[in-house]
Amino acid sequence: MFREILVPIDLSDEPSWQKALTTAIGLCQAFGARLHAITVVPDFGLPIVGQYFPEGYMAKVREETAQQLHALLAAKAPDTVPTQCIVAEGKIYQEILAAAEATKADLIVMGSHRPELKDYLLGPNAAKVMRHATCSVLVVRD
Repeated sequence: MFREILVPIDLSDEPSWQKALTTAIGLCQAFGARLHAITVVPDFGLPIVGQYFPEGYMAKVREETAQQLHALLAAKAPDTVPTQCIVAEGKIYQEILAAAEATKADLIVMGSHRPELKDYLLGPNAAKVMRHATCSVLVVRD
């Protein structure tokens, strides 16, 4: 049923993705699917902000983030599940949606916390992904 499964991972917040990753791995095993894990590094926002960081700073951040994501998948995903690590830079929900299109994901499995008042006003990333995704989205509550 599913061939390509995408799971967003915030490396700085393990509880936000722990159940989602376990669920995604289980679905990959059940359907023989490939697991695509994405983590998004926030960009500077404005070009003027970037000038205050050393040259090559973002490349170093992306490389270190990729190493952390690879190590995480090596530790959590069994060898029988093919995996791909994606490190993106920008707005979280936009990068998740772009990765879903690029990988031809037919399912996005993502964690979500119980909504707080600020989430009703601003909208969490999970809600934005659910609204705009062209594939199915499974939200796993923490």
